[in-house]
Amino acid sequence: MAVAAVTKYEFEPKDKLENFHGNQLLYIGWEDHLLFCAPFAFPFPPTMRFGDIIDNVLPGAFGYHPDFAKIDWSEAYWFKSGKPWTPDFDKSLADNGLKHKDVIRFHTPGLHGIKDSCN
Repeated sequence: MAVAAVTKYEFEPKDKLENFHGNQLLYIGWEDHLLFCAPFAFPFPPTMRFGDIIDNVLPGAFGYHPDFAKIDWSEAYWFKSGKPWTPDFDKSLADNGLKHKDVIRFHTPGLHGIKDSCN
């Protein structure tokens, strides 16, 4: 059933790029690991190297999951806004085409959560 607003709904968004002091939001999620029910939001400078996220950020976000230590990053595959995508770990976020509020997800073949439960 469709819903219609009674009055026009206008507001100034608080998550505009200008409000992040040179950083941009990047949402990152891990497929088949619903222990993390939604992608995490991170504020990163567009000049940050993508590989630094893998090495220095994701362990703090996902590292307590028992599958994390088993990840072979060379086998992982990625999605950007729901479409297959291949990041270059040595290039910056901007050089990888990532913009403010983009969503990326990674899939780790053979790893499907605790006892293959997708958790």
